Amino acid sequence: METKKRIYIGLLAASLLLEMSLAFMICYVIVNRDIIISQIMLITVAVLLAIVFLILGIGILAIVIMIIKSRSIPSLEKLTLWANELLFPITLFIGRLLGVEKEKILKSFISVNNYIVASKRILPGEKILMLLPHCLQNSDCPFKITIDINNCKNCGKCPIGQLRELADKYNAVLKVATGGTLARKWIEEVRPLAVIAVACERDLASGIHDTGGLPVVGVLNSRPNGPCFNTNVCLEQVDQAFRTIIQGG
Repeated sequence: METKKRIYIGLLAASLLLEMSLAFMICYVIVNRDIIISQIMLITVAVLLAIVFLILGIGILAIVIMIIKSRSIPSLEKLTLWANELLFPITLFIGRLLGVEKEKILKSFISVNNYIVASKRILPGEKILMLLPHCLQNSDCPFKITIDINNCKNCGKCPIGQLRELADKYNAVLKVATGGTLARKWIEEVRPLAVIAVACERDLASGIHDTGGLPVVGVLNSRPNGPCFNTNVCLEQVDQAFRTIIQGG
């Protein structure tokens, strides 16, 4: 595994250990205090916690195995989703305690996610949605593309025209979103089998986390003029994202 992937996997494991430690401390306090509580209830709580931790542990292990073997494990995909869903906020908290930059954690999360999506090898090209942030459009452009991408005149002042050509090349649906609400609206309308999303670390990680089991390949934009203003993206990376979904690997 690359170093970037190890950051997120390590923090996932640390999150699980933290939750297990807290649960053990709670149980220890209950057992060693004069509290009127049924032993059956205590055992039930302990068993339920053990099951949850086992599921999360298997989910993390499945992520590692999928990365190492470069292939999906369909029977364990639900567990990987649960592990990410429950432990993702804690990974950010632990990372902050350890002094790891949030941006590095989010990049690592996106890298792990992309690798897992690449291992599926199941998606036909015509069911792909490409989601772009509106900040890719030149700020001086008078044509509104969030309503209709075909309003783009392909003047060359921003990458929108070339990205539209890429979408046409792979027979994908192209939409521009001004935020998470509009992005979710496009996903609900298009109902794609997979999404290629271009955005910054924060928006990509949030979007991937919010889509549930929908495969999302994230491509980071570049911000030579600062965040959310005349951003750019590497077209080769977007093209590679399409090939990853269609061909696998």
